[in-house]
Amino acid sequence: MDPLDILLNKDKIVPFYQPIISADKQIVVGYEVFARMKTESGPLSLGSFFTDDTIPEEYRNEIDDYVQTLALERFIETPHLYLFLNINIHSIIRDDADRLMEKLQFYQTKGLSFDRVVLEIKEKDYASNYSDIKHLITYIQSTGVKIAIGDVGISSSNLERLANLKPNIVKVNVGFLEGDIFPELYRDVLHSLSLLTRKLGSTLLFEGVDNYTKLNFAWRNGSRYYQGFYLGKPNPSFVDAEFCKDTIKKEFHRFVEYERKKIKGQLMLTEKLSQTLKATLKTIKSYNDLDETVLKIANALTTYTFRVYIVDHDGFQQSSNAVKSEEGNWELEKDSRQKNWSWRPYFIENIVRMDFEQKGILSDLYTDIDKDEMIRTYSFPLENALFLFIDIPYSYLYEQDGLL
Repeated sequence: MDPLDILLNKDKIVPFYQPIISADKQIVVGYEVFARMKTESGPLSLGSFFTDDTIPEEYRNEIDDYVQTLALERFIETPHLYLFLNINIHSIIRDDADRLMEKLQFYQTKGLSFDRVVLEIKEKDYASNYSDIKHLITYIQSTGVKIAIGDVGISSSNLERLANLKPNIVKVNVGFLEGDIFPELYRDVLHSLSLLTRKLGSTLLFEGVDNYTKLNFAWRNGSRYYQGFYLGKPNPSFVDAEFCKDTIKKEFHRFVEYERKKIKGQLMLTEKLSQTLKATLKTIKSYNDLDETVLKIANALTTYTFRVYIVDHDGFQQSSNAVKSEEGNWELEKDSRQKNWSWRPYFIENIVRMDFEQKGILSDLYTDIDKDEMIRTYSFPLENALFLFIDIPYSYLYEQDGLL
């Protein structure tokens, strides 16, 4: 639609509200405001109007201000919910948010609580003028108004700036992901993001949740709030707070049952490896020849593994790699001796745990550098401050319940 048509037909523009659902109570905790124009063929989204840089900023600000005003008028009737307002941070920064705060203060006199207002800025918008934006965000938060960083892509590497901004809410958009399988790289970045938000005291919100798989993805990655077409589309009015409570409770039950099954599968594998390994270790008289030791263990566990090796408590590899060939035979890679693995994530923690608990540990899924495929590693404490590592291939994990 032509921008002038939008400006000349402002009376046809209305706010739509998309519900945001909490994981803890499975109820609506707030709404994000979107601009829609009434047309003969139905409501028309004005998203492209606000993101089109060829349209003068004052035009976009005029419509944005109009929609925000309508939303605030309505929202003061629902004091216990959050209202998410998308803002143009570069426009607001020009007057140090004076105009915006004056508007919010006006509605505060009519019953609006500042701590229920969430101003959302996009991740890409703080790439420039970062120090000014940081100062402005700190000022806005000091009034009680919350800040959300939206459209945080899960491939983002800008976690340091995000940490410095200290938003109240971090919104991760998973809408662009397709299919039922999410690359492990995404999971790793999300794990880092989840840890970061936890340390900051920020709340993680997943938006773009438009199917069951993405809801499960959000649940598994520590999202407290959910938003997306699978749960609720933008509407011209507010919905009942518990409109999807029963559905989410059923989904959560399925999620939990699957995770139980998965954990049970991992425990069963750990037990099988432990029993087979202990029986094999009883036949080993000494650890004088560690290459002979890893070959004997590898042959005993050939069903489970493709690589076996031994390291010391400092992470230096004391044996060669026992590696299974394509024909299924075990061979030694002697150049792997004295490689150090202490730099790997969780290595020291796992060594200490094995030493203290005197039992094996099954790792999370991770990508093996040499094979470029997802594997797990089972590690086990031996005598003389030595530790055994058994790499389990994707092919085996795929065939077993709950190991992927």
